Amino acid sequence: MAAYVIAEVEVTDPEAYRPYTELVPATIAHYGGRFLVRGGAAEVLEGDWPQRRRVVIEFPSMEAARAWWDSPEYEKPKAMRRAASRGRLILLEGHDG
Repeated sequence: MAAYVIAEVEVTDPEAYRPYTELVPATIAHYGGRFLVRGGAAEVLEGDWPQRRRVVIEFPSMEAARAWWDSPEYEKPKAMRRAASRGRLILLEGHDG
């Protein structure tokens, strides 16, 4: 069953964040993941949504997503992201519907 990493990121240092955006796609692809949303325009339909960068990544399974998150390939980019931004990430199991 597919799984999704959803991130809401406030970039605090755009220059330092840029190399992260160049490195991370290969790490995601290595674990079978793909971007569904990577920044882009957002329109608030209801409630309070602060201006943030939002990302949705699809993986083939929870195990694949967790393997990516804990991987040596993502260790350095993860540290880069944390140094250049503040964010919240969640791993969600998909639905076979």
